[in-house]
Amino acid sequence: MAKDIKRLAVFSSGGDAPGMNAAIRAVVRTATYHDLHIYGIYRGYDGMIKGNIKRLETSDVGNIMHRGGTILKTARSMEFMTKEGRQLAYESLVANDIDACIAIGGNGTFTGAHIFSKEFDIPFIGIPGTIDNDLYGTDYTIGFDTAINTAVDAVDKIRDTADSHNRLFFVEVMGRNSGFIALNTGIGSGASNVMIPETDTTIDDLIKQLKKGAKRQKLFSLVIVAEGNKNGGAQEIADKVKAKFDYYDTKVTIIGHLQRGGSPTCMDRVLASRLGHSAVESLIKGEANKMVGLVNNKVKLTSFKDAISKDKRLQEDLITMAEILAL
Repeated sequence: MAKDIKRLAVFSSGGDAPGMNAAIRAVVRTATYHDLHIYGIYRGYDGMIKGNIKRLETSDVGNIMHRGGTILKTARSMEFMTKEGRQLAYESLVANDIDACIAIGGNGTFTGAHIFSKEFDIPFIGIPGTIDNDLYGTDYTIGFDTAINTAVDAVDKIRDTADSHNRLFFVEVMGRNSGFIALNTGIGSGASNVMIPETDTTIDDLIKQLKKGAKRQKLFSLVIVAEGNKNGGAQEIADKVKAKFDYYDTKVTIIGHLQRGGSPTCMDRVLASRLGHSAVESLIKGEANKMVGLVNNKVKLTSFKDAISKDKRLQEDLITMAEILAL
């Protein structure tokens, strides 16, 4: 139901992602343009429960676009998962006369917003901010492009030492249960193999491919492993391979939280700016309890229910291409 919006709050929740600050900036400046009072909720749902809410001015979001992380900080709140915790959050918003909220985050953030919206009459709009790129309803999530660029840069450096020492490197990247980061990193870095949750590649399949490379006297190999891969993490897979195939000197690198940090790429800054602006405009038009995303380079609204429950699938042609180019 549309309601008159005068006081708007924005917060970031869950894992941080490069570009969140650009989204916050866009929200604050768009809200100010429309003469709305804009507030920041610090430390996500935990801050909402505790009333950690402060007025934001346009000057507060100056010179933040290039910064990684989030100026509003973020946290995971077990208390918000309870009905009592959500009641406290609602009372906090009411005490601060907040009419609507913009949530920047991923699956967990929107799950919380979806449940909250069923219980209370405060409309939410979500902005997809997660490096995993695993939300249905948007081609790209904020932070994904920066994360894969960070990963490719790391793999390029690993390639130098792999080439010098005739080594087999297993490089683990983030992405939760999604292979978007791994697949794109594998293609972008020219990896020999990519192990992702979406395919049924076995250890024996991998060894067969590595042996083909060894027959061609391939000097080194790089295998990109998604952290949610069915065969285990990079270390576990490396141990299994080494037990059956010791042609290469085997090493493991886990890139980890490096992928969450750093200055966002131009693509992430522009994406975050578009979605932040659209989130405010959507609330003004009476939209509620939906996520703003980018599909075919156009802003699209998707219900929280669909965004968190529907599968976002990797393109089959990309998987096939990655296999062909790795020969």
